[in-house]
This record gives sequence, structure tokens and C-alpha cells, in this order.
Amino acid sequence: MSPSADSNGSVAAGKPTPGRLASVYSEVQKSRLEVSLPLPSVLKSSFHVVDGPHSSAAGNPDEIAKLFPNVFGQPSEMLVAGDSEEPASEQSLKIGVVLSGGQAPGGHNDRTKGSTLYGFKGGPAGIMKCKYVELTTDFVYPYRNQGGFDMICSGRDKIETPEQFKQAEETALKLNLDGLVVIGGDDSNTNACLLAENFRGQDMKTCVIGCPKTIDGDLKCKEVPTSFGFDTACKIYAEMIGNVMTDARSTGKYYHFVRLMGRAASHITLECALQTHPNITIIGEEVAAQKQTLKSVTDYITDIICKRAELGYNYGVILIPEGLIDFIPEVQQLIAELNEILAHDVVDEDGQWKKKLRSQSHQLFELLPQAIQEQLLLERDPHGNVQVAKIETEKMLIQMVETEVEKRRQEGTYDQQFKGQSHFFGYEGRCGLPSNFDANYGHALGYAAGALLQFGKTGLISSVGNLGAPVEDWTVGGTALTSLMDVERRHGKFKPVIKKAMVELEGAPFKKFASMREDWALKNRYFSPGPVQFFGPTANDINHTLTLELGERA
Repeated sequence: MSPSADSNGSVAAGKPTPGRLASVYSEVQKSRLEVSLPLPSVLKSSFHVVDGPHSSAAGNPDEIAKLFPNVFGQPSEMLVAGDSEEPASEQSLKIGVVLSGGQAPGGHNDRTKGSTLYGFKGGPAGIMKCKYVELTTDFVYPYRNQGGFDMICSGRDKIETPEQFKQAEETALKLNLDGLVVIGGDDSNTNACLLAENFRGQDMKTCVIGCPKTIDGDLKCKEVPTSFGFDTACKIYAEMIGNVMTDARSTGKYYHFVRLMGRAASHITLECALQTHPNITIIGEEVAAQKQTLKSVTDYITDIICKRAELGYNYGVILIPEGLIDFIPEVQQLIAELNEILAHDVVDEDGQWKKKLRSQSHQLFELLPQAIQEQLLLERDPHGNVQVAKIETEKMLIQMVETEVEKRRQEGTYDQQFKGQSHFFGYEGRCGLPSNFDANYGHALGYAAGALLQFGKTGLISSVGNLGAPVEDWTVGGTALTSLMDVERRHGKFKPVIKKAMVELEGAPFKKFASMREDWALKNRYFSPGPVQFFGPTANDINHTLTLELGERA
């Protein structure tokens, strides 16, 4: 019997599930536990796998082929309905699953039936340390269709050294694993491919399949239209932006600068703009393409603020991508020089290290607010990158706009007060209850991964297509992970990595935004979508980005 929620809303399960057993569930949470999730029709009856064309790589195919001699060039796979009307036989497999990287709504919807499932605790480190829990029906139930990754927790460890690969091999052999499912973003799925390559090179039976997960929306290609989590996160952020818009209009005196998640790409910022119609939206990819400077970005914002003041509007909402600072060429150059200095020198208070900066970079560094200077000097992330999530770009822009506004006031071209309010909407969007789309999509991706493992496939990422159609008509298959890869310089060495999908300035979503932003800038076209809906006329709507991209490909 499936466990259930008691009259107080606490979850009663057959076995204790730390963190959830004592939780008090809201009526909405309880209703999501019991909701029936649809599956693509091909997964409901017998099916077989059909090979597609052999694959290459997203860049540097010769280098990728050398790095992955055992899995490079594999064909894509498509599940095709068989002749029998009976459900597909569910071969009993032993499958490990790991949640890797940041949380994303829909992660508790990946599952497959008929197999023994082991959940590795704490991300990839759980594989190396052989720390796991069997994911029985009773254990999984309290997490079903809920947000978060707290069922087995996540982690950002990498499996990349010979010793770490050896530990992963020992775990796979100890548990007699037929397969391993890695649920993660670009780095996590690169790691999945490295594991697939290593296991095959050791003649092990353990196959490895990836699942596309990231709220940033930068893990996608033609065969993988989107990652799960993006839809829900953007809807959550859009609700909060809509609330801020109402506040701005109510007080009539604040400009709200909202920084949104997305270190490497501006997909979240673009999608939230399409959903809410802010006055100003900065898209990092456009800034980079036009080689804009910090001053030009500041001037653009200030120009619109001044024009709105002439119309009697001394308030507004401005959206900024988390990684904006990485897109500005002069700042990129400064960061590159700081990376070299921090790799070899101690940054001390006497400032002698600054002499190693080029003249232009030194001038830019000195122009930045003190707080931003300090944030640029923080310890780098595991990939050697500036921790842009800790750089308060929205506060930097407020200060720079204040300076420019004051300059114009002294020149007599602006006579209003400017008041900026800063916000960072980040972690709030990662663990919400998954939208209907993400719940269904995560569910289908999990079943697809299980189906690919049944056929002994490895080195693929689970791919579900035709997402604009009803779930029953979605297509199911797998795409070679190496086909998404390029090589990138990290810590002074070239390493394989799945190429991030950036906002395409010639793509339908950006063109739609660009055609409307001038109207949004001067007129208050604010749109407040409200909270994520599970029932009603908009409950099954998918995000604008995916809708426009699917229409573009049709």
C-alpha cells in the first residue's frame, strides 16, 4: 500500500524519510502527491529502439573523438512503438541514480518501474563513497511531485581523476549496477559521458544515461528542446516580478533592479521579460555582441529613466541577468587578468598587485564601487571562474546610475529624484512545486532513461521531443552526449564540456522581445501572471521561450 498524508498533513511512510516524515504538508502539496502523471504513448506499449544517423560533436570533433574513443560517434536513438498492444516488458535492472548540481523543480519526478533503484546520497560524492539508499515505493512517495532534491540531496563533486574513476567502478561492481542515471546540467552530463567512456573502456556492463536538468535553460539542442526546471523557475520569478511591478506602480517612486539567475546565459531574464513586460531588460548576449561597456549600459538605463520622468513616471522595473558582468568585454578582460594574478599572487592591502593590470583594466577596476572590487577578488569557483552569483551587479548599476543621474541633474537635463531598490531572485525559484509541464517532462525523461538502459545504451542523454503537443504525442529517445560537446580551457588545460546554449539574437524569443521593448520602456505594460497554476485554463501553458523555439523549428 502506498503511504499517505495523515489528517494533520504529516507524511506517514512505511520507512522513515529524514526531513519529510515530520514535515507538515499543505493541501496543495498533498494534492500533488496523488496527481496522476501522463506518459507518452510510446512508453505505454511495446516498443523498440531505432538508430538515427551517427553523431559528431558541437565543436572540435577530432579532439572529442580522441577523448572519447569508446562512445564517440554513436547514433541518436528513437523509441518506436512495436506491433504488440501489450505494455513493454519491464526488464528487472539494477539502476543507480544521482542528482548532480543545483536543484531544479521536477527532479523528484524521474523514475522507472520494474527495477531496483539505488539513490546515491549527496551527488557524485555518493558514488565515489558508495553511500546510497534503496529508492523503494514507500521511500519515494513523500517526495513524489514535490520540489527540491532533498530525497537524496545533490552535490557538485566531479569524478575526473584515476582514483575517483576507480572508486566509481568499485561502487558499480559492488551493487552490480546495470545502469547509472545522472540528472544534471552541462558539467554533470559531461561527467556522465566520462563515466560512460570509462566503464565501457573497462568492459563493464554498467551503462550511463544523462537527464537534462538546469533552471538556467542553457542545456539544450535540437534533440533536447529544454531542460526540466526552467519552466517552473521562470514562472516563480515572473510572479515575484509581477508583485514588484505592482509595488512600483503603487508607490510611484522606486526603480526596482532585479537580478535573476543565469551565470552563463540570459535565458531566465529573457523569459521573465516575455512573461512580465518590464521597462528595461539587459540581455548579456546582446551586450557582448555589441561590445557594450559598463558606461554604455549605464547610459542606456539612465536615458530611459529620464524619458520616463518626462512622461511623469519616476518608477520602473529593470531585469538584469546574473552573469551580466561576464558579458561586458572590458570586464571580461579585467576578470581574465585578475584570474592570472590570483592564480600566482597574494592580493594584499598594499595594492602592489594592481601594477600587473593593464592600464585600461586598472582604470576600470578603480571606477568600480568598493564592494564590487572586493567581490571580484573572492575565491574562484571549482572551474576557476569568478563567482558571479556573489557579485551584486544590481547594486553596482544602481550606484552607477545614481552617479549619472546626479551628473545630468547638475547639467540641468534631469530634475527628479532617483531611488533604486535592489533584488536578487535566485534560490527562491529552484525548489518550488514543479509546474504541470516540468512534472510531466521530468516523469517522461526518467522513463526514457530507463528504456534506454533496458536496451543497453550508454553515453546518451535522455531526450523527449514534440513538447508543444499533448504529452501522449511526445517523442522519446536518446542523444549522444558527445554530440553536445566542445573543448574548453579550464585551469590552464583543455577539457571536454557540453557547449552551453546561449540566447540566440536571431532566435524567435529574442526577436519577439526586441520588437516590444521600446513600447514597454515608456508605457507601463506590466503583466502579472500570478503563482504557478496546477488547474484551470493556463495550468498546462508552457513558457514563451519553448513555445517560440518550437514554432521556429516547425
